Amino acid sequence: MNNSVYSINKGINKSIEFKGLKAQYIGYFAGGMLMLLILLVLLYLIGLNTYFCMAFILVTGAILMIKVYQWSNTYGEHGMMKAIARRKMPKLIKNHSRITFQHLNPTRS
Repeated sequence: MNNSVYSINKGINKSIEFKGLKAQYIGYFAGGMLMLLILLVLLYLIGLNTYFCMAFILVTGAILMIKVYQWSNTYGEHGMMKAIARRKMPKLIKNHSRITFQHLNPTRS
């Protein structure tokens, strides 16, 4: 019998990475580029100067690229979702009434 050699996939459970962009930032970048393409078509159809349209889209695309790479490096794979969730949590909860606590049943735990 011949011995079979199998390669081990060492990328299991790792997030997708493309040119330094991790996980959902690839989608953010792709969506932004798609929006820029649609904006370029709209600006061209309106009748603006072609060179102005291209310059505007190139500058906006560069800003988009810089921001998405900055988010990817700052927050990592799940950090942005955690930061957004942390901002939505209230700093404190105020209760000005005792009625909430009067209806609690002390026998249940």
